[in-house]
Amino acid sequence: MIVDCAIYRDGRRTEGPDDFSDALAQCRRGRDAFVWIGLHEPTEKEFDRVTEEFGLHPLAVEDALSAHQRPKLEVYDDSLFVVLKPVGYEAASDIVTSGEVMVFVGDSFVVTVRHGEEAPLAQVRHRLEEEPEMLRHGPTAVLYSIADAVVDHYLEVAGELSTDLEELETEVFSPTGGGSRHTASRIYAFKRQVLEFRRATGPLTQPLARLAGNGMFGAKVPFVHEKAQPFFRDVSDHLTRVNESVEGLDRLVSDVLSAHLAQMSVRQNDDMRKISAWAAMAAVPTMIAGIYGMNFDHMPELHWTVSYPAVILLMAVLEVLLFRLLKRRGWL
Repeated sequence: MIVDCAIYRDGRRTEGPDDFSDALAQCRRGRDAFVWIGLHEPTEKEFDRVTEEFGLHPLAVEDALSAHQRPKLEVYDDSLFVVLKPVGYEAASDIVTSGEVMVFVGDSFVVTVRHGEEAPLAQVRHRLEEEPEMLRHGPTAVLYSIADAVVDHYLEVAGELSTDLEELETEVFSPTGGGSRHTASRIYAFKRQVLEFRRATGPLTQPLARLAGNGMFGAKVPFVHEKAQPFFRDVSDHLTRVNESVEGLDRLVSDVLSAHLAQMSVRQNDDMRKISAWAAMAAVPTMIAGIYGMNFDHMPELHWTVSYPAVILLMAVLEVLLFRLLKRRGWL
């Protein structure tokens, strides 16, 4: 559905015709004016009118309707198509959620398509309407502001993930917590969330580099003002920080998992040593009792009055000696 539609002239929101075609024609006739249409999960029928009025490329329209796209930048004859993946983090359930924002930028128009609930488009529009100096730069300002808001939120999510990873490290390396049967599953679940985050941040590097003028041969991207390149470079720098944080999180969580598995292996070896030590201690009286349980006529001290307590005492002495020997070697 159409969430908002407005004409911006000289950096300020103005009243205009309801028809898309008339609004676009009016903006193109004047100077410093553009129309911005915002849609949320539109149906094919709802989007057909927008496609027809603004001349959007059918391949880009198909991507905007189907969603589930990687972050990318596509240049068509009449418009620029940018896909961004805003993310959110539910601290209560430790889950990274993602949405999608498709931005069509053309001559005097911006069309934004939102999928999911993570897109900050309402906040971006409200903030831009309070900064007419920024809005005077036209559709480029809208594209920059959306990209900046998405990447800034990446930094917040990366910080929250880092905090949760520190808590997970504390649990793994604590004297009692690391052996929990649920620890490994928590580590794997956390690694999956990092991977989900990485799917949003990693592919965005190249599109932002192109918008910043750092693409192949420094080619200029159409429909983007040259003076906006330093701003996109700033966003690109922030994204680089995010990607470095994500790579660090991925390496750390892999190291934590390796450390946890090593701890579990050491604990299992300790348990096996203890079991072996107790089995060795149980073998001595079992052996002596087994010998005397064979009921032979000619056995040493068989008819001796104190033979029974002597054998019990011998077993006890041997058990104490074995216990002290194994305890000194750390097996018990």
